[in-house]
Amino acid sequence: FGFSQRHGGAHLARTMMLPGLRSLLAYVENPDAPASAYREAIVSANCLGKRSGQTRALSYRHLADLYALDPAVGLFRSLRFFWDRDLAGQPLLALLCAQARDSLLRASAPFILRHEAGARVTREALEAFLDNLQPDRFSAVTLTTLAQHINGSWTQAGHLAGKVHKTRTRAVATPGAVSLALLLGYIAGLRGELLFSSEFCQLLDCPVASAMDLAEEASRRGWITLKRIGPVVEVTFPKRLTAP
Repeated sequence: FGFSQRHGGAHLARTMMLPGLRSLLAYVENPDAPASAYREAIVSANCLGKRSGQTRALSYRHLADLYALDPAVGLFRSLRFFWDRDLAGQPLLALLCAQARDSLLRASAPFILRHEAGARVTREALEAFLDNLQPDRFSAVTLTTLAQHINGSWTQAGHLAGKVHKTRTRAVATPGAVSLALLLGYIAGLRGELLFSSEFCQLLDCPVASAMDLAEEASRRGWITLKRIGPVVEVTFPKRLTAP
């Protein structure tokens, strides 16, 4: 489906590159375009406006690491489906996809999410958190760079605000973002109401009741299927778990 447990990740060099992803998906308009179309758009057509061929190639590699950029991969196929239908949800859609594929970003989630709205979030505290997870894995310089990139991604997603001094804010959940979070939880093996408490739904920054309401809206739009009978909840994805 597209999950990755690869050691390391794009955040050693970049953020989750939301502006670049937006430019790329706007340039490659056809959601059924082959994987080669995304490489050509970045490397040959220079849709991201990079100055050198090397920078274009690196940009493609990092975006492919984060998002797969291949319609044969279920995660990217689902990202494109919701991306084109839920513009307001794009920051969280990108975060959800990057979380599933980048272990370094994924490792930072507990640190970010434990902060209440309005709390100061320092780069130094994130560095210490990451260093404690794997002591001595990164040099001091690499830790600083990694923390800056990770904070940049959480800022792009709406969980942080500020350029130099970061403050915890609340991301804005949407029907598309909730749908993708539920789908990721489903692929991970969760079912029923447990889907709404998955690690992916926690990224949405909204209470379970609000996520349920947004899921019902997504169901009315035909994006997912949600059935509620008393306390029993069933969520299925008849149009998202099919072969391309």
